[in-house]
Amino acid sequence: MALLLAYAAAGRFKPHWLGIAPARLMAVVLTAPVAALITVLVTQGANFSAYLGERQTLLGQIMMVFLSIFFGVLFSLVAMRNERKQRERADRLQTQLEKDALERELLDARLRLLQKQIEPHFLFNTLANVEALVAAGSANAGPVLRQLIAYLRAAMPRLGDADATLATELQLVRTYLQLMHLRMPDRLQYSVADFPAAETLRFPAMALLTLVENAVRHGIDPSMDGGSIEVGGSRDPDSGRVTLWVADTGIGMAETAQPGTGLSNLRTRLQGCYGAGARLDLHEATPRGVRVELHFDPGAKP
Repeated sequence: MALLLAYAAAGRFKPHWLGIAPARLMAVVLTAPVAALITVLVTQGANFSAYLGERQTLLGQIMMVFLSIFFGVLFSLVAMRNERKQRERADRLQTQLEKDALERELLDARLRLLQKQIEPHFLFNTLANVEALVAAGSANAGPVLRQLIAYLRAAMPRLGDADATLATELQLVRTYLQLMHLRMPDRLQYSVADFPAAETLRFPAMALLTLVENAVRHGIDPSMDGGSIEVGGSRDPDSGRVTLWVADTGIGMAETAQPGTGLSNLRTRLQGCYGAGARLDLHEATPRGVRVELHFDPGAKP
């Protein structure tokens, strides 16, 4: 008990010029004989002189002192080794936490940058469509412009919204497709299915809209006969994973340019929101067209 107290006290009250390890070893080495002497004085009392005269007993006591010093030093070395390991483990954990925080900040910054790249792309394309209608003197120019204004009023507050949901995204998709249908009523048909619990499902803003815009721009617009766009989704009842898709009957992948920055950015944003398990897959549809699928676990962390 005395050695334990000495070990603990040396760690708290050591001189400033002495390291903690030497202080603890010195405390243990010095405490062992002092504790033995005090024990003898207390137990022998008036017989202390006679006790010193008994050689065998004295040698046994000296042996006990050396054993106390040996085991005390051994205990101190083991304890200090364990303390060092605990400190190293705590330092590694703190370093990892700081690294994770920095990586998260970097990812957030990248996602904000990607969002800024996507937003002007959509807006400029839509404004170019309106300009073409006005230049052609189309009767649809007025309704399309009004629909565009209504869309922008709904969409602008949500650009870059960190709390966006799938419900708000589906609303934007419907408004956009209605706008495109007004622009080419004979060449575009569409359907947007409802998704259960869409109001509570977090979803990166403008992500699904990017796929729909690509379907219009690269699938329907270049097609002589136009086509249709279907937006839908499903949820696995066992795993909870969500699959969303945008399918068009446009010109298809064979005649469409390879996926560019928009889809690459979207894949990065999706994984930034739902982790590395999120996927974006492209499939060629039958008899023609493209189907793009988003797969993710809504409960996953990035």
